[in-house]
Amino acid sequence: MWSPTEEEKYGVVICSFRGTVPQGLVLELGETVQILEKCEGWYRGVSIKKPNVKGIFPANYIHLKKAIVSNRGQYETVVPLEDSVVTEVTATLQEWAVLWKQLYVKHKVDLFYKLRHVMNELIDLRRQLLSGHLTQDQVREVKRHLTVRLDWGNEHLGLDLVPRKDFEVVDSDQISVSDLYKMHLSSRHSVQQSTSQVDTIRQRHGEACRLPVPHHFFLSLKSFTYNTIGEDTDVFFSLYDVREGKQISERFMVRLNKNGGPRNPEKTDRMCALFTDLSSKDMKRDLYIVAHVIRIGRMLLNDSKKGPPHLHYRRPYGCAVLSIMDVLQSISEIKEEKDFVLKVYTCNNENEWCQIHENIIRKSSTKYTAPSSNYGLIISLQLLRGDMEQIRRENPMIFNRGVSVTRKLGFPDVIMPGDIRNDLYLTLEKGDFERGGKSVQKNIEVTMYVLYADGEILKDCISLGSGEPSRSAYHSFVLYHNNSPRWGEIIKLPIPIDRFRGSHLRFEFRHCSTKDKGEKKLFGFAFTPLMRDDGTTLSDDIHELYVYKCDENSTFNNHALYLGLPCCKEDYNGCPNIPSSLIFQRSTKETFSVSTQLSSTKLTQNVDLLALLKWKAYPDRVMDILGRLRHVSGEEIVKFLQDILDTLFVVLDDNTEKYGLLVFQSLVFIINLLRDSKYFHFRPVMDTYIQKHFAGALAYKELIRCLKWYMDHSAELVRQDHIQEAMRALEYLFKFIVQSRILYSRATCGMEEDQFRSSIQELFQSIRFVLSLDSRSSETLIFTQAALLNSFPAIFDELLQMFTVQEVAEFVRGTLGSMPSTVHIGQSMDVVKLQSIARTVDSRLFSFSESRRILLPVVLHHIHLHLRQQKELLICSGILSSIFSIIKTSSLEGDVVEEVEMMVESLLDVLLQTLLTIMSKSQSQEAVRGQRCPQCTAEITGEYVSCLLSLLRQMSDTHFQHLLDNFQSKDELKEFLLKIFCVFRNLMKMSVFPRDWMVMRLLTSNIIVTTVQYLSSALHKNFTETDFDFKVWNSYFSLAVLFINQPSLQLENTTPAKRKKILDKYGDMRVMMAYELFSMWQNLGEHKIHFIPGMIGPFLGVTLVPQPEVRNIMIPIFHDMMDWEQRKNGNFKQVEAELIDKLDSLVSEGKGDENYRELFSLLLLEKIEQETWRETGISFVTSVTRLMERLLDYRDCMKGDETENKKIGCTVNLMNFYKSEINKEEMYIRYIHKLCDMHLQAENYTEAAFTLLLYCELLQWEDRPLREFLHYPSQSEWQRKEGLCRKIIHYFNKGKSWEFGIPLCRELAIQYESLYDYQSLSWIRKMEATYYDNIMEQQRLEPEFFRVGFYGRKFPFFLRNKEYVCRGHDYERLEAFQQRMLSEFPQAIAMQHPNHPDDSILQCDAQYLQIYAVTPIPDNIDVLQMDRVPDRIKSFYRVNNIRKFRYDRPFHKGPKDKENEFKSLWIERTTLTLTHSLPGISRWFEVERRELVEVSPLENAIQVVENKNQELRTLISQYQHKQMHGNINLLSMCLNGVIDAAVNGGIARYQEAFFDKDYITKHPGDAEKITQLKELMQEQVHVLGVGLAVHEKFVHPEMRPLHKKLIDQFQMMRSSLYHELPGLDKLSPACSGSSTPRSNVLVSHGPMSPESIKLVHRHSPLNLLGSVRHSSSSLSSHTSSETGNLVILTDSSVGETAEDMYHMQASPSTSSLSSTHSAPSQMINSAPSSARGSPSLPDKYRHSREMMMLLPAHRDRPSSAMYPAAIMENGQPPNFQRAFIQQMIGPCKPCSDPNLSVAEKAVPAAPSSWSLDSGTREALPFLSAHAGSILAPPVPPRSLPHGHYSLHFDAFHHQLSDAPPALPARTLRKSPLHPIPASPTSPQSGLDGSNSTLSGSASSGVSSLSESNFGHSSEPPPRTDTMDSVPSQAWNTDEDLETPYLPVRYSLSEPDVLESLKSQPCRSHSAPSGVIPQDTMDPPALPPKPYHSRLPNMENEEGMIIEDDDKHRPLHRKVSQPVSGGKEEQARVAWEHGISEP
Repeated sequence: MWSPTEEEKYGVVICSFRGTVPQGLVLELGETVQILEKCEGWYRGVSIKKPNVKGIFPANYIHLKKAIVSNRGQYETVVPLEDSVVTEVTATLQEWAVLWKQLYVKHKVDLFYKLRHVMNELIDLRRQLLSGHLTQDQVREVKRHLTVRLDWGNEHLGLDLVPRKDFEVVDSDQISVSDLYKMHLSSRHSVQQSTSQVDTIRQRHGEACRLPVPHHFFLSLKSFTYNTIGEDTDVFFSLYDVREGKQISERFMVRLNKNGGPRNPEKTDRMCALFTDLSSKDMKRDLYIVAHVIRIGRMLLNDSKKGPPHLHYRRPYGCAVLSIMDVLQSISEIKEEKDFVLKVYTCNNENEWCQIHENIIRKSSTKYTAPSSNYGLIISLQLLRGDMEQIRRENPMIFNRGVSVTRKLGFPDVIMPGDIRNDLYLTLEKGDFERGGKSVQKNIEVTMYVLYADGEILKDCISLGSGEPSRSAYHSFVLYHNNSPRWGEIIKLPIPIDRFRGSHLRFEFRHCSTKDKGEKKLFGFAFTPLMRDDGTTLSDDIHELYVYKCDENSTFNNHALYLGLPCCKEDYNGCPNIPSSLIFQRSTKETFSVSTQLSSTKLTQNVDLLALLKWKAYPDRVMDILGRLRHVSGEEIVKFLQDILDTLFVVLDDNTEKYGLLVFQSLVFIINLLRDSKYFHFRPVMDTYIQKHFAGALAYKELIRCLKWYMDHSAELVRQDHIQEAMRALEYLFKFIVQSRILYSRATCGMEEDQFRSSIQELFQSIRFVLSLDSRSSETLIFTQAALLNSFPAIFDELLQMFTVQEVAEFVRGTLGSMPSTVHIGQSMDVVKLQSIARTVDSRLFSFSESRRILLPVVLHHIHLHLRQQKELLICSGILSSIFSIIKTSSLEGDVVEEVEMMVESLLDVLLQTLLTIMSKSQSQEAVRGQRCPQCTAEITGEYVSCLLSLLRQMSDTHFQHLLDNFQSKDELKEFLLKIFCVFRNLMKMSVFPRDWMVMRLLTSNIIVTTVQYLSSALHKNFTETDFDFKVWNSYFSLAVLFINQPSLQLENTTPAKRKKILDKYGDMRVMMAYELFSMWQNLGEHKIHFIPGMIGPFLGVTLVPQPEVRNIMIPIFHDMMDWEQRKNGNFKQVEAELIDKLDSLVSEGKGDENYRELFSLLLLEKIEQETWRETGISFVTSVTRLMERLLDYRDCMKGDETENKKIGCTVNLMNFYKSEINKEEMYIRYIHKLCDMHLQAENYTEAAFTLLLYCELLQWEDRPLREFLHYPSQSEWQRKEGLCRKIIHYFNKGKSWEFGIPLCRELAIQYESLYDYQSLSWIRKMEATYYDNIMEQQRLEPEFFRVGFYGRKFPFFLRNKEYVCRGHDYERLEAFQQRMLSEFPQAIAMQHPNHPDDSILQCDAQYLQIYAVTPIPDNIDVLQMDRVPDRIKSFYRVNNIRKFRYDRPFHKGPKDKENEFKSLWIERTTLTLTHSLPGISRWFEVERRELVEVSPLENAIQVVENKNQELRTLISQYQHKQMHGNINLLSMCLNGVIDAAVNGGIARYQEAFFDKDYITKHPGDAEKITQLKELMQEQVHVLGVGLAVHEKFVHPEMRPLHKKLIDQFQMMRSSLYHELPGLDKLSPACSGSSTPRSNVLVSHGPMSPESIKLVHRHSPLNLLGSVRHSSSSLSSHTSSETGNLVILTDSSVGETAEDMYHMQASPSTSSLSSTHSAPSQMINSAPSSARGSPSLPDKYRHSREMMMLLPAHRDRPSSAMYPAAIMENGQPPNFQRAFIQQMIGPCKPCSDPNLSVAEKAVPAAPSSWSLDSGTREALPFLSAHAGSILAPPVPPRSLPHGHYSLHFDAFHHQLSDAPPALPARTLRKSPLHPIPASPTSPQSGLDGSNSTLSGSASSGVSSLSESNFGHSSEPPPRTDTMDSVPSQAWNTDEDLETPYLPVRYSLSEPDVLESLKSQPCRSHSAPSGVIPQDTMDPPALPPKPYHSRLPNMENEEGMIIEDDDKHRPLHRKVSQPVSGGKEEQARVAWEHGISEP
């Protein structure tokens, strides 16, 4: 059975428990548990961490601890019964553990390791505290260390400051707020600092000062390891002050035997001493421990002859020193002994023995010898603090070892009564003796005796040092052969006080012979008495004594024989008539010096003091003796304090009338002497004397009389020094008075009590009289009053011994009341008066409630006056703090209602006013008047805030009721409410208390909410109906809002433990205030309208607080507001506007969440449902809810580590919402600028410009003034628009979108012109011209476009289930884009198919991304149709202002023909229309509309053939008109690709598919299209014929075999098509395969004419449809997909990146006619990047940046990487240049040979590309042998899609002087024209299952060359050009130099035009001489297109322009090449590689 536990209530988990049993409670190691029940080895209870979860756990897993149980039963609480510091350490360590790990995660490694160290220290200190083996002082010290470390860690971790008292956490309920504030302040400083502050405050208030703590050194000699002396030794230790050059302590003596051990065996381990009574001042001196070693033995250590062995002498040996300063730090930190080794140095010259220690300290190494080893005296040291009693109590082991107490020379800092000491310290200084006829100097030994008056030698009165017993005789050490010895040895003479008078010292001098006898011969003596005849002792000085001759036969039995002789010079002067016939004769040449120092509490060396102590011997001189007491030194007085005081009171009793005043003055002098800081610590001595030794029972009468006399005469006397001294001594005078009265009363059983009381009352009347005097005219009187006020509070305790509390309080009240008010006295007296009041409040008297009721009114009166005038604020705050502290303490024990009532009446209003003044000044940084101390205003603010809070906290219901009832009028009440509300608001706004003062902040909040609850009823009662006052109500609401929003109350941000603690103590104060606020709002009634819209924002802020209850309370207020405004205005526009405005700013500050949005909508819609205006209300709430969705998305993006794209998208979404849905222009403009800043940060300059353009378009060219807004100053609208236009133009320029900037330039130019601002006009026109130059000259990359679908509910609102088209970054391909998107949405899943997702994906809680590339459909097709427009211009329009995009998907409709798949291959073409054109304000826009069409196989074939024809015509035309000349490789490859593909099955597949009778029968509607296809095939044959003719003219002799092969294959092609197109042989007779020589063929072949073949009109829809795709199908694909799979191959060096291949499928135009399998709709990207493209490409070219540069910016790619696009919806003009290049080199593989020419280094066609040029592969190796090498500058790598070529074909252009400007050649940027659908004549098909080799077979389309030529790599050829000729800008990839060339012309008179150009020299490029045929005959021209107007003949003018342009254009590099003209001139190569000069 489970039974409740009785004792086992609290425990700690010592082993983790996983809760594996039913009802098991999971517990972690170290958790604490509260135990409720037990059963058979199991407990049931809760974890303190989770008190709501009960469970069971094993009993043996718990370590039980004692605890206090309160409220036993179901709701019992358990508090562990352990030291509160231990509890705090435990809780803190648990809290730190979590934060400590986070430090490592956040890379705050330094703090991480520091905190670990501190945590280990805390654990160790906690263990010590729990051990229970520490003394009280050790416990205190451990707690101090603990709290210092706890506070350090809390501060560094940003945790709350813990207020403490005596190292324990204080309970804020038990102390006043003022005390709590002070504890917070002190906790911020170290324990030492706070202690020193307390000491200074106590001293200032005159309280008893703590005695200074003495220090003690414990020294123990462990061993003398370097004792190789072989004789006994004496070691003397002493403390030596280097600066003063003297010993400051007695000597500690250790006697050692020759082995280094103690001579006395009992001393083993007891050779220790305690150097006592060192003051703090001593510890700062430069002290050394000095050890002198004296050996006892032969005269000379190493000479056995010197002296007999039985005679031992004391001889100097060595010395060792140790600096206390060096070791003080180390011995202070530890509480145990620490060992040190002292080296013993020997003296080189015995004459300097007395200075050896100084020489060692000064390191005068020539005067001593260092030991041979490091060993020596091993000592241990320990520093102890405290008085001797404490030391004995705490360190009993030290005293048990028989420690020798070694005192200071002189007195300690404090001499307590009863300390009796009588020590005379004598130092043997020096002597000067005669040689006495000896040849060598003497070995002198001094023997000293202490003799009494009767000649008796005093026993045991000589001490060589502590540690050894005293002796009767002293023998000095002997200095060898030295007649002038210097000893410097100190001897202590502890002579009894009764033997001191009459005693004398006798010094005997002997010569120690070193002869065999070794006799010690006496040759002289000296003596000195210890006391003078006048009774004074020997003075502390050096005494030079006379030396008297004597010998061994002399006798000293009759000491009177020599005592009558003078002992020294002073003595001789006193008695000059000395007979010379005495037995002892003085040796005049010999002297002997000693010095003495007396340390005696009974003997003095001062004559005046001695006279006072023996006053009875001089009865006539008593008056003079008392007067001379002032001249006695303070040291002597404090030394004999007790004796002096006893004497004074005896004198007073002897004759009161005669000596009374003098004794009084002497007493005052002594008392004031103790006020001196030097003697301040003797005050306890005085206190002890008064309590225990004072016996003057009658003294009080005379003391009162004298004191009263002084006060009564204070107004009359001019000199008041003695009066002021008496006032300062008031405290001790009263102590004497009271103690005297007590003694008298005790002796007389209380007689004369009334007289005593009467005299005291009269004395107080005199005191009041002094204080009431007007001191403004007398400065001396001011000092008298100040002295009296300073001393006055100190007498209260004495009076309380004789009077009741009430009587003393009345005395004090009368005295304080007699002081004039602050208006009548000066500021200095103000301070003194307030300090006196402060001491009164701090006194014991004020702690009695009876006295407080009497004193409080007068104290409060003075404080009130000062606060009113804002004077002495700091002192006043201190007084108030003390009062509140006392009242709080008293309130815990008794009733303080009356006192609080007094304080409320007197202080509350003035406190509020004072705080308002201080706060306003602190905000303006003014100094507070009366602030005498240097504390800052913030500290004073904190003091007064704590005072106000203390008062409010003490106020009860009754107090508040009385307060509110006492206001005379509502105006007074209103003023009070406004003040208190304002103060409360400032409290929360100004953050008076630092952030980490959480205890203080919470208590403040609790007091405020309690006070507001009391005041709100008064507000409602007095200011609601007719007396409504907006100001008060508004103040109240503002306060409530600020209160709820306080950071300290946001419990959601705190740890669970802290939150629980706060909720248990205070509850959630936000909810309390919210209820109060709602209640007051409801009480407003019709006055609510006054707070609309003013309070909407503040209330909104409250509802955004993440507290559900607060939200539920406050959100309905908005419905109320809407309702009231609806009633008043018929709408709620104000509520709507304000709510939306404030919502934005509040959410951006981090407030609000998804729950709030739902709750807001739910609560308001529920309320609105019942209203008549429900429709508008619901609409508004819906709008706000949607706005919140966007704002929350925006905030989440901004605050997180989101990418720029998400932030920009979110901002665009929000901006558009503000513009379109709620029409908030200002917010719209704000977000425009935020978006612009984001674009600039991401370097999206074009988008930034478009964004800023939105704001510019809102402005007009007017002079309307505009206010300051954002970063714009106040200016006119015209100025702002101008500035914006300039900035936008600048951004367009940085984004290289000059076409967009030009209209703005023009707009600005119009404005400048209208204002005649020609300077600006000139600037803008130049800018516009620069932009035109940039368009033509600078290179721009064409971006890719990608369609992205965001599916799933996990996406942000603005992306969810939407699709976008994104404009990619420069060089960004599909794979890179896909990776970027997946990194932006790491949780997203990439979809592997292009199909539109179903609802399961759209509604799932996940993220799906669907990405593929799309092709842009340009809107501006007119520019693209113009022949003369350069390609650089067209390139821009191909990829800008694009709103429509397309992608294709091939599929088979019906049964698939395995032999010819083109019969059933259809294309599904999707066109996407965006909401806005790209580029725009974002890099991506949402898809607005989707359109889907299907293209039939026949239409696809028509488009493919037509596109190839257009391509061939363009290329041939360029060669015909010499726009491309020199290198014929391009034409060769193009012709080879078409002819070879056709021969090997190319367009024949179309014949099989669509010219079949079955097909024609089944599709009768396609007859016209079939006819069209036939005509196109016929046209192709004719165009090929013309092309071959052109090829004949330009082909290099070495390329003739290729040309012959082409002719042969062309014949085969014609013959293969002959049966279908019987007229083919007639079209091209020159190519009919006859044996006519080739030259004849070419000559006979005339220009093509319109009549010779039917051509499709170039502007026809069919032609337009066919002109948008370049790549074509192949009948013999080498890389194709298997059934169901599309393996995408590419190469990383020149092919597509993975993104291009993403889910690619065959284009509708890309099927292979020989394919047996077609690819289904799903796509699989299964090849790694290294496997894609040509398998023969060597690795070294895989990542070639040069190859990347070769790739043109080309848009000839499928509209998606999945499916190539075939045709455009609206059709586009043909781009002949791109078509020709694509068909010519599209399918060829990249060649690995670096020697290949530009044309040869082509990009492989992707599997989805088809072309008519499979034969090109064969030509490449052959061409490469004759092509020059081309070097590309290094640029960032950029991969291209399938079908792209890598050449820049401007290399084929040449300069024509007459030629009009025309389309430039392809730039390095991608061409934006749409791809041409593939052709079945392409050699690579995405649907062919074979992967055959290029072996010349029918399937390969290559008849003569094998693929192996592609597999070889060779070293690059040597450079023939030099970099020296390259200008600095030559490698700028942003520039591209183009040569204009003639457009393609279809005219019968083309030769005429060409003829006019012959005068212009032309040259070849990239080919060696001889490649270009020398035949100058023009090939036949292509027939002109119908309906195409001729271009006029251009004159040389244009050529001149071009020439001039060349001179200024930067050149890239020189290529040396032969020229074919006679005239040499500079010609430009239009590719980046530079120029060629002859």
